[in-house]
Amino acid sequence: MLRNANSKSNDVLPGGVDEYIEKCPKDVQVRLTDIRIAIQAAAPGSTETVSYFQMPGYFYEGYDYNGMFAWFSFKKPHVRLHVRPPVLEDNKEDLGGYASTKAIVSFPVDRAIPKILVKKLVKASIKAMKQKNESA
Repeated sequence: MLRNANSKSNDVLPGGVDEYIEKCPKDVQVRLTDIRIAIQAAAPGSTETVSYFQMPGYFYEGYDYNGMFAWFSFKKPHVRLHVRPPVLEDNKEDLGGYASTKAIVSFPVDRAIPKILVKKLVKASIKAMKQKNESA
């Protein structure tokens, strides 16, 4: 458990990503590590957590939604990237044949993670978060 008894329900605590990946099937762990590396490259200095939704997420202090801007998860048969709306709609031409919702794009586990696309979407999610903060 990532929260202690003194934590508020909205506290975001670092850590837990290695454990999340290790609990997934061996053949998926490489894809999860690949998406993790791509997110970290797009978001230097961000903090990793599994406090939200019990999946790996990334945040910067000082923004709405506790600064959360990207998450990843495994839901058979996909590794999924979760970003802030309207990022996926704004970049739908880049999503090609990947299944997506308003905030989730799904990558088949039997194919390489498109790291350039992941980085682009994560950077767009950070930008959306910062713009929302400026307009508030």
